Amino acid sequence: MGPEQSCTVPKRRHERLSRHATGDSQNSLWNWPDAKSPVVVARNYAAIVLARHSPSLRVKNWLYRRLGMTVGDGVSWGLEATPDVFWPELITIEDHAIVGYDATILCHEFLQNEYRTGEVTIGEHAMIGAGAIVLPGVRVGAGASVAANSLVTEDVPAGETVAGVPAAPIADD
Repeated sequence: MGPEQSCTVPKRRHERLSRHATGDSQNSLWNWPDAKSPVVVARNYAAIVLARHSPSLRVKNWLYRRLGMTVGDGVSWGLEATPDVFWPELITIEDHAIVGYDATILCHEFLQNEYRTGEVTIGEHAMIGAGAIVLPGVRVGAGASVAANSLVTEDVPAGETVAGVPAAPIADD
């Protein structure tokens, strides 16, 4: 991109999220059947539970692709890793990425008066540690690493290592 061009892609995850007002006196989670078909959520849930407990990476990747996820070649999922049950089609996991044991990738967040959705991308050769949570709209760059039990609230640049709650860059020793 030349100096005369401006980047139109928002840099912060909140700017990439789609907002959906619920306008109800109850919190937005009560409106989930209006947001996504209960039949689709039930199908997604059943496939994800099966994949979470399957030791076969081929089975996991096959099931997740059937749900609309973009799953690259050689992607590895730890046992009990959980992709978003409502909007798995908003997840892209690029070639040879690792999603660790019990990690969670969310593409939605239900709030009081609205819910938000956003795409999540995990780049090539990136690693998401055990128990980590990736929030909607986050992009984890190629070769980046997210430490175990971290909460990823912002993008992780390619090659960066982040840790903590919220996840922040750490020195790579």
